[in-house]
Amino acid sequence: MNTPALLIAASGAVLLVLGLLHLVFTFQGPPFDPRDPELKTRMMAVSPAISRQTTMWRAWIGFNYSHSFGAILFGGVWGYLALLQPALLFQSVFLLALGLVALLAYVVVGRTYWFSTPFRGIVLATLLYSLGLLIHFI
Repeated sequence: MNTPALLIAASGAVLLVLGLLHLVFTFQGPPFDPRDPELKTRMMAVSPAISRQTTMWRAWIGFNYSHSFGAILFGGVWGYLALLQPALLFQSVFLLALGLVALLAYVVVGRTYWFSTPFRGIVLATLLYSLGLLIHFI
């Protein structure tokens, strides 16, 4: 296994672990519960403006689930490609660029909205991925 593939697989592993932890925290609370119990009660009772078919709490859980799934999917797909289909990954500028763009988008979102631990994790994943690309292309 070559170094670029291992670095991209490591990047994927970071995202996979972050996504799995996020999923566990979403459904095994209370890490994502509001510190104010009254706020959770209100979120369970109030619908967003877009639809009365859900509540803010159900939307919150759904957003966290889909966010977890996105990180798990990224980690699984890019890890698989790097370890088991490296020729496919490294011959595809599209896949390499898509992975980098996704990670950079996570960095922007993480810097803007997240707390330090997941932000540092995504920065680490982005650095590993970028280093893998750099070594591959030099």
